[in-house]
Amino acid sequence: MSELSTTIIPSTPRSIKSAWIACLAIAALQVILPGPVEAADDAPQIVVRDPYLELHTGPGRGYPIFHVVDRGELVQVVKQRTDWFLIRDVDGVEGWVDTPQIEKTLYADGSRVRLRRSTQDDLIDARWEAGILAGDFEGANVVSVYGGYSLTPHVSLELWGSQILGNFSNGWMGSVNVVHEMRPEWRVSPFFTIGAGLVHTEPKATIVRPDDRTDNIANVGVGVRIYASRRYLLRAEYKRYVVFTNRDENEEIDEWKVGFAFFF
Repeated sequence: MSELSTTIIPSTPRSIKSAWIACLAIAALQVILPGPVEAADDAPQIVVRDPYLELHTGPGRGYPIFHVVDRGELVQVVKQRTDWFLIRDVDGVEGWVDTPQIEKTLYADGSRVRLRRSTQDDLIDARWEAGILAGDFEGANVVSVYGGYSLTPHVSLELWGSQILGNFSNGWMGSVNVVHEMRPEWRVSPFFTIGAGLVHTEPKATIVRPDDRTDNIANVGVGVRIYASRRYLLRAEYKRYVVFTNRDENEEIDEWKVGFAFFF
């Protein structure tokens, strides 16, 4: 077995570190996601129909409710992020409201607010995609985040960052990949990918510490994207890496990953 592959055999005590890496990956994903979309200056005012409208401090159920708007009051939609809307009341207080609550409001003329929900057709037209995946890197745990830009409905460019946790060494990996999706209109759509980048290995030896290594890598792979609902999709893939070392022989490494992504 090659030197790289033998240094990344997993060990059970790494569960805490894996949790930290997952948290960092999710935080990185928030950076990858695009910012809110500004509403037009002439965005219509809407009237609260329920007994009250709950305002969250951020676009998600995990953010606390800090303010409520009473029935009959006017609010204005300021921004949108996925299925959450930033609204402003007559006193200038701003907070985030989810789609189901917005759909229970009324326009000033008394008609009900109806919002268009994302469908699978939006996935074909989407330009941006970001996700988080986890899996196995030649026996080690790997957590990856990526951001992608669609050049055409069939071809996209993706930037990947990964953290690798092994028994005798840790490491990170970065790569740029080109993805070709054969049938983007299918709910379950297969794809091919090819890319190149760098892998960095940091040995854990304490008596005689080997030097850190940074090597060039190339990869080819196959995978599948599965439209789930609204702006979410599942993704699973296999990649075969070639690590170009300074020794006589290069190394070949298999990677399996599965996770979820957003498109917008």
